[in-house]
Amino acid sequence: MTVLDPLEVAAEPNRRRLLQLLAGGEKTVTELALEFTVSRSAVSQHLLLLEQAGLVVARKEGRNRFYRLDAAGMNELRRLFDQFWTSELDQLVADAGRHAALPLHNPKEKS
Repeated sequence: MTVLDPLEVAAEPNRRRLLQLLAGGEKTVTELALEFTVSRSAVSQHLLLLEQAGLVVARKEGRNRFYRLDAAGMNELRRLFDQFWTSELDQLVADAGRHAALPLHNPKEKS
C-alpha cells in the first residue's frame, strides 16, 4: 500500500468533509455517499486515498465496507499541521485582526 502525505490528502474539500463525517463514528460508503453530490464511486476513491494516507481504516462486513478515523493517523495529521503554526502565523493573524478593526477609507469621501 502506498503511503500518501496526510496534509495533501486532507486538503481536498470532499476528503475534509469525509473526515468530518467520520468524526461522528463509523459509517458505510453508502451512508457517506448520501452526503455528497458526487457518485458513490467517487466517494470510494476519496476514501481509498484517505486510507492510503493513514487517516481512515476500513473493515469489510458482508457486502459493506465500514470506515472510521484512524486515531494514530489523525494524531499525525495534527502534528504535521502544528508544525506550520509558527509564531510568524500568530503574528499574521494578529496583524489581520488589527487591520480588520481599522475603518475603511473611501477615496470618494472628503477627509
